Amino acid sequence: MSSLVVKRSVLLAKLIKHVNSEAKRLSSHFVYFPDNGKPVEGETTKMNMMQAINNAMDLTLRSDPTAVVFGEDVAFGGVFRCALGLQEKYGKDRVFNTPLCEQGIAGFGIGLATAGATAIAEIQFADYIFPAFDQLVNEAAKARYRSGGQFPCGALTVRTPCGAVGHGGLYHSQSPEAFFAHVPGLKVVVPRGPTAAKGLLLSCIREKDPCIFLEPKILYRSATEDVPVEDYTLPLGKAQVLREGDAATLVAWGTQVHVLLEVAQKAHDELGVSCEVIDLQSILPWDEETVCNSVKKTGRCLIAHEAPLTSGFGAEVAATVQEECFLHLEAPIGRVTGWDAPFPHVFEPFYLPTVSRCYDELRRLLQY
Repeated sequence: MSSLVVKRSVLLAKLIKHVNSEAKRLSSHFVYFPDNGKPVEGETTKMNMMQAINNAMDLTLRSDPTAVVFGEDVAFGGVFRCALGLQEKYGKDRVFNTPLCEQGIAGFGIGLATAGATAIAEIQFADYIFPAFDQLVNEAAKARYRSGGQFPCGALTVRTPCGAVGHGGLYHSQSPEAFFAHVPGLKVVVPRGPTAAKGLLLSCIREKDPCIFLEPKILYRSATEDVPVEDYTLPLGKAQVLREGDAATLVAWGTQVHVLLEVAQKAHDELGVSCEVIDLQSILPWDEETVCNSVKKTGRCLIAHEAPLTSGFGAEVAATVQEECFLHLEAPIGRVTGWDAPFPHVFEPFYLPTVSRCYDELRRLLQY
């Protein structure tokens, strides 16, 4: 009897281990590919993306006496701890909590920015940015234009965690970049990791137009990179070619960059083909030249994003590629995206553009 209990216990332990391992893979549907290049020379330190974002705000608060950081719960560091330690370092007048009112957070930030301060606002989840949509679209984005440049709102940066994390469901996993990409006057940026996040956030903070900085929350602690300690910026509106190739152009931003890097490696190992992988980094503006030059070379294009298919930003990329590269295309442009449905909870693995979904679409393009 005792041996039977032991056997069942061992079996149960193996089953739990298997389930946990599969759950981990489903919640993290990608392998992280760290940046190897350094944007500037000099001392580096290991940082994950949360720490890199914290470091960018720390540098800003230190060098700019008008800079303030505010949002729901940022005083103790925020839900994801991106503001950890900043209030203790710079005081309650410069790092502080706001009421649970996204419209108020945006309106307050607009007022600060137009008055000459550097405003860094946090919306706790991108899913809850929609109450602030009117303020951001009708006020922040238009302030510089309607005032003839007299009252710019460029010193406003709105940070917000976005995308799937494995268990967020319909209210904590959305990717709203396409909503803001339709708005002249805004800049929309999505980093893929620590090194990019620090440089892009510092660029947003110093940009002349207000910026929406979308942070894929699953990347906050996915991996560390050797991030330069000193201040540096990365250009907005400039994509990065992360892997060169001639068989197909794979385009993404945020988490999906890592998915497509894994797809490119899988295609190399199993099909013997070399794919070019591009991280847009900036959604608005986006680097049409880099993408189109790549597609003219490869003749095929695959775009992946977590947001729904219809009117997702991938549609804009596909339309531009079709217009500019029509005579170079060897196959229809492929899009692998989320579905046109609310973001599910238990069915999240079926919603996301996984490696297998993207790889299947790539094979279809190559065989066309």
